[in-house]
Amino acid sequence: MSEATDLVVLGDCNPDVLVLGDDVTPAFGQQEKLVAGISLVVGGSAAITAVAAARLGLRVALVAAVGDDPAGHFMLAELAAEGVDAAAVAVRAELPTGMTVALSRGDDRAILTSPGAIASLTVADVPQALLARARHVHVSSYFLLQRGLGPGLAALFAAAKLAGATTSLDTNWDPAGRWRDEYLGQILEQTDLLLPNAAEALGITGTATVPEAVAALRGTGARIAVKLGARGAVSVDGDRQHLATPPPVTSVDSTGAGDCFNAGLLAGLLRGLDLPGALALGCAVGAASTQGAGGTGSCVDLATALALAGRVRVRPAGTPWP
Repeated sequence: MSEATDLVVLGDCNPDVLVLGDDVTPAFGQQEKLVAGISLVVGGSAAITAVAAARLGLRVALVAAVGDDPAGHFMLAELAAEGVDAAAVAVRAELPTGMTVALSRGDDRAILTSPGAIASLTVADVPQALLARARHVHVSSYFLLQRGLGPGLAALFAAAKLAGATTSLDTNWDPAGRWRDEYLGQILEQTDLLLPNAAEALGITGTATVPEAVAALRGTGARIAVKLGARGAVSVDGDRQHLATPPPVTSVDSTGAGDCFNAGLLAGLLRGLDLPGALALGCAVGAASTQGAGGTGSCVDLATALALAGRVRVRPAGTPWP
């Protein structure tokens, strides 16, 4: 029997062109501005989560779609170098690899994405043998993939759970601003863990505050971890809520911090931690990731993450909370 894969990640895989500086707002009218730095790095929420999880010692496989072009070759080479199994990354000769330009100024950023092959991913691209040996299946960037992946994702999650895996979903931002489709409700019914950030939780639920969003999301039956940026994260497991606050760090770039948080939290759960303990590990990995440029520029190993998690304050959370 093939060795179990700890984490199978489905979603986006594309390079990030990362622009860093105090003033990264373009000036139209053919004006040229100087910025602190521009670099080509691993991008796509799913790919960043996969790399961060591999650095934490998990056996990780990524299912995504790229083009047969330099951008796709770059991503495949980076994944291989990080020890991520990319055998199930589909190469679409007829489509370009998705690309993102991220304009980052400290803890805020603007993102421009051309989806390319990203949106072509479907459940037919997920090898059944890989699904059968997965301990956990995670989906990132649902709203970039919903037309291709959405119709079959609830059934895929159900099959994974029947085979003994757990499931999680991070919808990420919805560029169309709709936040719901005909598939998402069914998918949430098969989701064990939902991982939005605060703005995404408000969008998905149509509520005005994060506590209201959490109350609405509890109705899905999933456990929930809502990311609150530098303030940490809150977890919800039935009637139990915990707020985790990381120690302050010097932030260089917040790109991918939420994806690294996901990797840390999932690594904690897969290593047997309870949800509050995994929440602390997620906050540690997310905070550490902001100390370097790009989503994987400052991903840490497990020992470093565990040491930092020991400095994360976790306490029961009533309402109101920050």
